[in-house]
Amino acid sequence: MELFHLKRDIPFMRWARSTIYVSLAFILASVVLLATKGLNLGVDFTGGTVMEVGYPGAADVPAIRAVLAKSGYGDAQVQNFGTSSEVLVRLPVKAGVTSAQLSENVMTVLRQADAKVEMRRVEFVGPQVGGELFEDGALALLVVSIGIVIYLALRFEWRFSLGAIFATAHDVFIVLGVWSLFQWEFSLTVLAAVLALLGYSVNDTVVVFDRIRENFRKTRMTDVAAIMDNAKTATLSRTVITSGTTLLMVLAMLFLGGEVLYGFALALAIGIVVGTYSSVLVASPIVMWLGVSREDFIKPPKQEPGAMV
Repeated sequence: MELFHLKRDIPFMRWARSTIYVSLAFILASVVLLATKGLNLGVDFTGGTVMEVGYPGAADVPAIRAVLAKSGYGDAQVQNFGTSSEVLVRLPVKAGVTSAQLSENVMTVLRQADAKVEMRRVEFVGPQVGGELFEDGALALLVVSIGIVIYLALRFEWRFSLGAIFATAHDVFIVLGVWSLFQWEFSLTVLAAVLALLGYSVNDTVVVFDRIRENFRKTRMTDVAAIMDNAKTATLSRTVITSGTTLLMVLAMLFLGGEVLYGFALALAIGIVVGTYSSVLVASPIVMWLGVSREDFIKPPKQEPGAMV
């Protein structure tokens, strides 16, 4: 299926030097932001109080958030838990306030709005547990990245592997840099989006790489840039369809999914746009500058037994 068919190749590689410099600038800016401002880690990572409360009927989650924000708990995370009448409230650690005191204060605020609300349970998540979650998340990112490198090295060639991992790292650093710049809360759902982005970015890049490899094997051209331009132009329709439909779904979650899905959807939306850019304009130039050529994909003819050398 094609959305459009271009008769002439778009000279993507003509802009390769500029796009790489832009990408390096964004990566450097993201690293500086992460080193200076860091991430605004949520309760999942820093620890805090977790409360489960029950309502006699369906809970109005936006109204609960508004009531808590009005009483000075604007940093509380509120979401349905299990059923529409059960609500989970997460609160960060408050200096000089114990978990028991904090939960009692919150219940007082909630009962002022609805006297029938009941406390189901309250737990304190220590910073140590949050630290372990953050370390496990970082380890997951590392393991996935190593797996991507091995997969691409086996499927294609080591130059393609390095090009893809650079493009994928580019996407992750930019998403994290945006989160650091605006100090948006970095939660487990955002981390899940970053992990999902790794797979999406690699899949997009692999489609382009498949066509480049096919062109190397079929054509007699020696101009690597022209071969890559042809491959990217041929797959551009598919890239637009895939990225466009995925982005539509993510935007639906962003605007209609509520606060619980907001961070997840926003990270994916940014990642899809950046990932599409890197798949087309970042990964291939790296492969070309590493010296890939048609000879890397042409198998030498087999020598017949007893043949003269």
